[in-house]
Amino acid sequence: MTTLQSVPTLGTHPASGFLPSRAETREQLSKASYDLLVIGGGILGISTAWHAAQSGLRVALVDAGDFAGATSSASSKLLHGGLRYLQTGAVKLVAENHFERRALSREVAPHLANPLTFYLPVYKGGPHGAAKLGAGVFAYSALSAFGDGVGHVISPAKAQRDVPELRTENLKAVAVYGDDQMNDARMALMTVRAAVDAGTTVLNHAEVTELRFTRGRVTGAELKDRTDGTEFGVNARLVLNATGPWVDHLRRMEDTGAAPSIRLSKGAHLVLKRTSPWKAALATPIDKYRITFALPWEDMLLLGTTDEAYEGDPGEVSVTEQDTTQILDEAAFSIRDQQLSRDLITYAFAGLRVLPGGPGNTSQAKRETVVTEGRGGMLSVAGGKWTTFRHIGRTVMNKLAALPGQPLAEDMEPIDRLPRKLPLPGIANPNAVAHRLMADGPAPGPRMSADTARHLATHYGSLSFDIARLANDDPALAERIHPDAPEIWAQVVYARDHEWAETADDVLRRRTTLTVRGLATDGIRDRVEELLRQRR
Repeated sequence: MTTLQSVPTLGTHPASGFLPSRAETREQLSKASYDLLVIGGGILGISTAWHAAQSGLRVALVDAGDFAGATSSASSKLLHGGLRYLQTGAVKLVAENHFERRALSREVAPHLANPLTFYLPVYKGGPHGAAKLGAGVFAYSALSAFGDGVGHVISPAKAQRDVPELRTENLKAVAVYGDDQMNDARMALMTVRAAVDAGTTVLNHAEVTELRFTRGRVTGAELKDRTDGTEFGVNARLVLNATGPWVDHLRRMEDTGAAPSIRLSKGAHLVLKRTSPWKAALATPIDKYRITFALPWEDMLLLGTTDEAYEGDPGEVSVTEQDTTQILDEAAFSIRDQQLSRDLITYAFAGLRVLPGGPGNTSQAKRETVVTEGRGGMLSVAGGKWTTFRHIGRTVMNKLAALPGQPLAEDMEPIDRLPRKLPLPGIANPNAVAHRLMADGPAPGPRMSADTARHLATHYGSLSFDIARLANDDPALAERIHPDAPEIWAQVVYARDHEWAETADDVLRRRTTLTVRGLATDGIRDRVEELLRQRR
């Protein structure tokens, strides 16, 4: 393991493309006048900022925490068409979701998404029969133009060969379909990079303390840098509230009498070590509306999710003992007990779905985007799905163009004239990137291990070579952060200098997978914090 003393300072690694300092960014935000200020660095806000900058607007994006620091890094990590929506006859919605999913996984971010085969087990006495589910997965694949194969039904024996931990007692058949998965935090960070490449000014860990008004209209915000307490402000012609679970909190800054516009549903997940290889994911029906997932992800197993109304402080959301018990009990419908030992749990996380306000069970509520305009002219946007984040960004841009008086329309390129499938930074074939990483070094020492090369290729794409150069320049940075994880120390330096990492959690929870693997030890955290202090 690398000693703290052997981790070099930034000055020993000359490179191009360093981020501006926080002080420089604050000065830029304070002095410039922006067309659009996006408050909220979850994927909705990031996507809107990306599209707005592409359209020619001068855009700023701020977040009180880290980019994707809340719900956007606490998802089920899926890009999917929404199989359960077929039950409600939402055929058009599923087809649209599939279009976005395929665009992301094949043209926009093939280096960050990967195909995943799903097995949907049909048990005796279950909520759905084999014929119904077989027809359902066939229709589902048809709506994807059979791009992931033809949905079909296989025998329990065949399914168990691919998923050894599958419970086969009373198992009648297994329906098969295809979707995609991703690392949501990495996808969000790459989209931030795309927004910055298009001209957006961004700052994380910058909290809005109040809104600015001009003649009753919201024209910016006062902010506080959470890293050092510096206070500053931003002027903008239009402010977009994309704060997710906090959307109504910001709306009340605009109008103290604003009525609630959303409700929240908590989705909890568990991460476990795997006891055997998994070649497919499980999607097990719990009742008529709910499915529990068991997903092979980052060499681990991801279980979830819950769907319960949440009325507490969004900043205090956590996984309770009741959540853990529910997830394990529901997983036991289709997974053997040995894989569900609590001793295998490495991490647990919970996120908040933002749903339209109204009555009814949250599991049956539509996952639609809510866009409202407040008394002071601030737009608020919340809700939606990870799969359709690009579509939501375009939808918000169309809303901006159609605002009364069209304050921004003359200065922005119409959204339908923008590239429909603009790739995210680092786009490359991850297999080719991994092959070259193993072949090229780090030189002159031993070649990069296969798991590290694969990890870099599927989290950074062609930007992996920038990390490899850091490792080539200093062997200390080529060492693993932890023996049981593929990450290397060069990723910490890269996160600091190129990915807006300010805290150990930024690095260990979202730029790498150390926390979710249960490997973010006190010693590693201390070393990461020391590296972060060595920024230029």
